[in-house]
Amino acid sequence: MVIKFYHSGDQIRGYVRKIADTDADDTIFPGEEMEPEAAFKLAASHRASSNEPIYVELVEGVEWNCEWGRLA
Repeated sequence: MVIKFYHSGDQIRGYVRKIADTDADDTIFPGEEMEPEAAFKLAASHRASSNEPIYVELVEGVEWNCEWGRLA
């Protein structure tokens, strides 16, 4: 799972996508304009197992906010 955070006006929004096989397109889940906390919850609920990593992509100009959680 990948969460991509970007600027939407003066707010940070994100969308979640599932990394697909090279022969298929990536799946982007509904609710593209969501707050960071909602994006993490959606990603966690759609991963195949609790061991599957969640990757975070920050668009240029977006900095990590420790209130979103911690990077491990």
